[in-house]
Amino acid sequence: MRKSISSLLEQKKKNDKITMLTAYDYHSAKALDEAGIDVILVGDSLAMVVLGHEDTLSVTVDEMLVFTKAVSRGTKNAIVLSDMPFASYQACEYEAFKNAARFIKEGRANAVKLEGGKEICKSIEIISKANIPVVAHLGLTPQAINALGGYKVQGKNLEAAQKLLDDARFVQDAGACMLVLECVPSKLAQKITQSLNIPTIGIGAGSYCDGQVLVYHDVLGINQDFKPKFVKRFANFNPKEAVKQYIQEVKSGVFPNAEFSFDLNDEWIDKLY
Repeated sequence: MRKSISSLLEQKKKNDKITMLTAYDYHSAKALDEAGIDVILVGDSLAMVVLGHEDTLSVTVDEMLVFTKAVSRGTKNAIVLSDMPFASYQACEYEAFKNAARFIKEGRANAVKLEGGKEICKSIEIISKANIPVVAHLGLTPQAINALGGYKVQGKNLEAAQKLLDDARFVQDAGACMLVLECVPSKLAQKITQSLNIPTIGIGAGSYCDGQVLVYHDVLGINQDFKPKFVKRFANFNPKEAVKQYIQEVKSGVFPNAEFSFDLNDEWIDKLY
């Protein structure tokens, strides 16, 4: 039976930490689902991790839907949460609802995620009133990277910290069912978590949040180019080393050997002309 938003609220009440990871394809989603993950995030991080862009701004709704569909097909138990990409919800509430509905109808997602605070509360309210669960995202919001001036920890002074706390309350009151906090000092994340009835999910926000999220490729060590401070690698699946071994074995004749080949009766071979 698929997990629900209500079950995540119960986990917060019981101090049962919520687990979330990103996935962008069928097989990754199936592996996470079978391992028992609570939430699979189809993040707009795929713009960088999968599509090779320098930031998340270039990915479109149509591109996000392709990956959301793949993840949904690989998932039976986890909640599928999809990012709404840049420019899909900021212009007006009608556009925000229309695009959110596509992720539910076409992508078969169970919820959508929007970045921002008070300024997007109208969109959160309209989408959530249409019975589409909305997850908010505060702190380091990658879609605002040009305004933020880089990938930096947020809320490091009193004014900025108070704004984050205020925005957290605003998005909850607007109808958000969960809140992602990215690159926020752990004590501020603790204060926000204690102030809200909805669960908080941290990424670079310390251990006091109600759950944690990381990028699949970072957790498995697939991404060897860059490792943020808040990332712990739980495996080291270095694709480059595997490919180097493949090249070496093919060139030396080690692969494929008899184990990876198919036989044909020698008598039949002799009859061929």
